[in-house]
Amino acid sequence: MLKTVYTTCLLAVGLCSISNFAQAQLKRFSIGPYVEVGSPVGDFKDTHKTGFGGGLNADIKLIAGLGVTGSAGFMYFPGKTLAEGTTEEMKVEALKALPVKVGVKYKFPFPLLYVKVEGGPVTFVGNDNYDGTGFAFSPGLGIRFLGLDVQAKYEVWNKGGESLSFVGLKAGYNF
Repeated sequence: MLKTVYTTCLLAVGLCSISNFAQAQLKRFSIGPYVEVGSPVGDFKDTHKTGFGGGLNADIKLIAGLGVTGSAGFMYFPGKTLAEGTTEEMKVEALKALPVKVGVKYKFPFPLLYVKVEGGPVTFVGNDNYDGTGFAFSPGLGIRFLGLDVQAKYEVWNKGGESLSFVGLKAGYNF
């Protein structure tokens, strides 16, 4: 009987150790959905209202706080109505974009805080003025607590020498 209890306890400790090791290995990669709000700045603010969107975000931890990150999503900025003269009004088309970005992320030695820089193609859809593909660049500062990830960022989209930029707040949950 004592051998059976001893063997059962040894097996339980072994399984717990393997389980913890496996979870530690799996936590090097996380993926999850996010939602985002963006407030246009510069000339972009004159033609478009606050935008919103969502997508999927992934993180891969490398070494000592450094990691690789990527995201793919959809952003929508409603157009404004502009007054031309006294009687004519012009409605600006909404801007819809599909940004796909990859980058690096550095988590500071003190917990929770990180900086991130991402870049990649952004495809504009459904707008005659901004149809096609441009380049997105996005630095940001964020906090990650357990699976909750909140980031403040500045994002610039360049296409054909023209830039559209906004400040954003991105919140997501990584599994």
